[in-house]
Amino acid sequence: MRRSPRLRRLESDWTALQQLRADSSLFDFIIPNTTFAGPPETYVVQIRGRGLWRPEGSDRVLLREGHEILVRLGAAYPRMIPELVWRTPIFHPNISAHGAVCLGGYSTHWAPSLQLDELCVMLWDIARYANYDANSPYNRAAAHWVRAQKQFSFPIDSRPLRDRMAWETGPRRPGSPASGPCAATSGPPRGSAAADPVVVDAELVFVDDQIVAAQIVTAEIAAGAAGSAETGVEGERRDNHLPVLYIS
Repeated sequence: MRRSPRLRRLESDWTALQQLRADSSLFDFIIPNTTFAGPPETYVVQIRGRGLWRPEGSDRVLLREGHEILVRLGAAYPRMIPELVWRTPIFHPNISAHGAVCLGGYSTHWAPSLQLDELCVMLWDIARYANYDANSPYNRAAAHWVRAQKQFSFPIDSRPLRDRMAWETGPRRPGSPASGPCAATSGPPRGSAAADPVVVDAELVFVDDQIVAAQIVTAEIAAGAAGSAETGVEGERRDNHLPVLYIS
């Protein structure tokens, strides 16, 4: 039987994400237990890299290791944009307090040719502040903060998502522009000096029940990164092979 364009695209995305996993030491994904006999329609994307978050009721913005994003490829995909929900704490102008993600022009003029692995690269660039737009925010508090802050130098994490490929081809030339979905990038220029750290120690931080080596600026930041880490979704599993059953 002839496969539909949607089914062929789901299979292509599935293959692309497996290749991205092989090309990256930062990227992984979980496929929820489902009942659809075909390629995945739902992913929980996991990125092991630095971002920022702000504890509720606090004015302090802290480093965080690890991000988790729910990606649902609806019935109209790829003609329509996937549903995106940022599930781990993050403080970013283009991500709302409830986890809604702004993709700039892609939010209103989605490009069906944009494959899922390319979207994951965009999400990582947003998380690490390689790409952000403080002029059209989903989180106004984060937009005000990013315009005034002098604590951090952007991007927070210099590694590309396909970092294993970068090791083979060499580092990107300093100062070369970052690509991404946001219409404009606001705030301190990339490469600007960050505030001097109080203490810099190599420590081990637990993130999602795994030990992660990290450079921790203060004990409070280490506690924030470790204490805010969330475990994976119950009933979900990792699998390098195409599962038999998925949600319709």
